Amino acid sequence: MMATIKVQPLLVNYKTLEEFKRFKEYGNQELAMLEDLESNIVENDSESPFFGIYYGSALVARMSLYRVQAKYDHYFVPPQDYLELWKLEVLPDYRKQGFGKALVDFAKSYKLPIKTNPRINSHAFWERMDFQKAQYDMERDLGENPLIWMPSGVEEREVTE
Repeated sequence: MMATIKVQPLLVNYKTLEEFKRFKEYGNQELAMLEDLESNIVENDSESPFFGIYYGSALVARMSLYRVQAKYDHYFVPPQDYLELWKLEVLPDYRKQGFGKALVDFAKSYKLPIKTNPRINSHAFWERMDFQKAQYDMERDLGENPLIWMPSGVEEREVTE
């Protein structure tokens, strides 16, 4: 078995952004970071929403984690800050080795409720991570099918018709 899997914050720098190109979910967020870097708005150690796992010197898994303020919470009771988890992705050669679970466990360690919008074919993974389908609210969810995880003492807000 390999050494302990360590999740770490990813620096916003050219090396990280170059590594991001290997992930399918490479898009606007990364391109915006690259533009900010190129116009020198961003410093190497500026806070990035990305966390990742390196295997040797290669970035093999990553996720994006945002803290949403309680005043925008339409999911949980009592209303509170929660985490929005995006872009969880493990490169194909490194799947089924615990990297995805390590990222989710890291997010859970904040002890805040978590919301995610799973990609197609990933529902089984999220179920194993104890996420559940949020009750669908047409206005709030706008065609998304969010999954949520709640630490103890937190409940899902009832959807009112």
